[in-house]
Amino acid sequence: MTRRIFIDKQSPKPYHALVQTSEAVRAAAAEAGLERTLVELLNLRVSQLNGCAFCLDVHTRAALRAGEDTRRLGVLAAWRDTDLFSQPERAALALAEATTVPSDAAAQEAAYADALEVLTEDQISAVVWVAVTINAFNRVSILSKHPVH
Repeated sequence: MTRRIFIDKQSPKPYHALVQTSEAVRAAAAEAGLERTLVELLNLRVSQLNGCAFCLDVHTRAALRAGEDTRRLGVLAAWRDTDLFSQPERAALALAEATTVPSDAAAQEAAYADALEVLTEDQISAVVWVAVTINAFNRVSILSKHPVH
């Protein structure tokens, strides 16, 4: 394997700005009424789509600390095929997926329309920001090859 540079260590100022953004997004999500468990589910689902082992490890532990159920974590990749997630959670998960894979315009439109039915505008904004920031962290960890210990 080619040696990788941990870009968060090599260029700490941009990484610190990303961490600050993440903290602001977490606060906005809380202010919008999104539960911490949902934010962690969004972080996990986006990380699953991106294949980021490091972020999956970090956010699985964070979801458990926040009180998320192991059964729901176990089926998260197939959330559409179970009734373990509420309608607002499903809308948020679909919107986070559409943010992560924006090339599917039809899915993006459908996800946004569904979100408008069950989430407030503040919640929609927070969901998109959660997806945007975890996507950025996924890229940092994937390209740096951050190890899972």
